[in-house]
Amino acid sequence: MTRVLDEALLDDTGRLLDADRAGVLRAAATAGAQVRATWSAAQESGIGALGGLRPRALVLIARPGPERAVAAVTAALLEPTCPCPVVVTGSAPPWLGPLDVVVVSHRGSERDPADAAIAEAVDRAVRRNAHVVLTGPPDGPAPAAAAGRAVQVVPRVPVLDGLGGPTDLAAAYVTARELGLLEVDGEALADRLDDEAERSGPRAEAFVAPAKALALRLADHTPLLWGTDRTAAAVAGYGATALAAHAGTVAHAGGLDAAVGVPALAARLDGGTAADSIFADPFDDPGPDGPPPRLVVVTVAEDVPTRRLAQDAERRWPAADTLELDDLELAGPGVGKDAVRAGVLALRLDLASLYLGLATGTVGADPADRDPGAVPGIGA
Repeated sequence: MTRVLDEALLDDTGRLLDADRAGVLRAAATAGAQVRATWSAAQESGIGALGGLRPRALVLIARPGPERAVAAVTAALLEPTCPCPVVVTGSAPPWLGPLDVVVVSHRGSERDPADAAIAEAVDRAVRRNAHVVLTGPPDGPAPAAAAGRAVQVVPRVPVLDGLGGPTDLAAAYVTARELGLLEVDGEALADRLDDEAERSGPRAEAFVAPAKALALRLADHTPLLWGTDRTAAAVAGYGATALAAHAGTVAHAGGLDAAVGVPALAARLDGGTAADSIFADPFDDPGPDGPPPRLVVVTVAEDVPTRRLAQDAERRWPAADTLELDDLELAGPGVGKDAVRAGVLALRLDLASLYLGLATGTVGADPADRDPGAVPGIGA
């Protein structure tokens, strides 16, 4: 069966909360609490022992899905100025040694093949005497493989599957900060995540809630999430993962230069689409080309070249939406601001995906009412 967008649901708080039977919105709103708890847990677990260490490489090992997307965001932030290679992978590289720092995210599942692979990676890392930071539940294959030879950061805020991105981001950030690779204030990040969750909470009207407004813009379209900078492209990749996980929506993500590699999509953007007309019937068959594309230009950095790229994109595609934070006032270097912006935009994409999933029945749908072959949403 075809899922139809229930746009009125997003402005009806009672119906919206009733539809959210799994409590996904409440779980996503814990993003700030996740960061504070993880930051504190890392300090108490001995993360400070990494201070002064100059690693040969920083290796971020994560499962496929949101965890891997979070690792990609961290790597994108670090790579332009990092004095050592930053590697994002699902397994331990064969060259690991005592000069390397490894950050590992796991779920603690005994039956999950992905966690089994993570455990193998942890085993190799500790046997090669690498410095390992392990984030996840205190039990499971990965902690067993570490055998007490890792800094174990145990999250204190329980969240639903797929909504622990802020925990993984905080663990990676605090590790990079202790290594002197990233200047970021964990409390500032947590505060901004709290602000974002409140602005886009279920009681906020769609026209003032950024995440609800984005969900409505993406509905009945093929989202094209294109970043103006390296970190923005990684955040776009996180957004594509969130849309698939929570809304069953397939999105294309990459940098703005992605237009060169996907000329057919770029041509559809250049030519416009009848579906954006005020006279378009949303119940019409979308046609052989499928849902029309909706471009979202994602921006994290604030430097002049990035701003020019965004302006060029807005001129070329006037109907494009812009996903950015232009009101962030923080002291300190720009890299710290970028780290906070990336985390906040990732949360906005999570919330937009959840709202889209709730408004189309993908999140919280009864199994008997689900399309065969549909991407399962959280709480399904």
